[in-house]
Amino acid sequence: MKVICTEKSQILGTSLARALKTSVVEVKYSRFPDGEHYLITGELDDETIIVGSVVDNDALVQLLLIIDACDCSKNRLVLPYMGYARQDKRFRHGEPVSARAIAQAVSRGVSEIITVNIHEKEVLKYFGVPARNISLAHDIGSYIKTLHLDNPLILAPDEGALIFARQVASAGGWEFDHLEKNRISGVEVTMAPKQLCAASRSVVIVDDIISTGGTIATASGMLYQQGAKDVFAVCVHGVLTGGAYVRLMAAGIRDVICSDTIERGCSKISAADIIAAELKRC
Repeated sequence: MKVICTEKSQILGTSLARALKTSVVEVKYSRFPDGEHYLITGELDDETIIVGSVVDNDALVQLLLIIDACDCSKNRLVLPYMGYARQDKRFRHGEPVSARAIAQAVSRGVSEIITVNIHEKEVLKYFGVPARNISLAHDIGSYIKTLHLDNPLILAPDEGALIFARQVASAGGWEFDHLEKNRISGVEVTMAPKQLCAASRSVVIVDDIISTGGTIATASGMLYQQGAKDVFAVCVHGVLTGGAYVRLMAAGIRDVICSDTIERGCSKISAADIIAAELKRC
């Protein structure tokens, strides 16, 4: 068994190979004059673990080409971050179900798929092979422990992320809550924890994805107004689009932390060990 990865999942792919005590297949990438992708792999094995986050369209094409190049029924796909997963249903007539289109495309040529904190678990049904989702919640909780915060409040940005916040909080036996919006007037909205008080506490806002960071940036300012000691933002997938990192730091966030499902400068948590454990389990 060997590991092979796309260009934008090199760090996670290498870490996973180390966790599995195996090697990484070298891939040489290039483009034709018209911009089309080309790649050629090194020596493959009878079973290959393919690692590739769909962070953009180029990453998707590379992933599809690698799957085809490996060409073995025993190959397994690790899809750490699945772009397009948030379009999981048709909201208007004429729209594609983008999650379904991507799921079906990457299913061809692999025997099973592992995702990491996929945005909606309902998407798993769209894959053409058995697919299962694993969560980094406990790993995030373990990382928060290393921050040595005194009685931190683990906070979900909305009620939908409360289960994830609970799972993170369980790693340290911490209290958890979710933000609730309260409309003061037609133009003024406040946000505060629904039940618990943030005053004099370190607050860790956790979510599966941080995209633009707008909600968290706004919440950070309001939490400081409510007396929070400091505010951290932690997520699995650091999409961080449209200047999100700068926006969050400007809002007073003490640190922005994400995993290596999308490889960023702030990727301080690795999904390699939990993925390796899942691969060994099955």
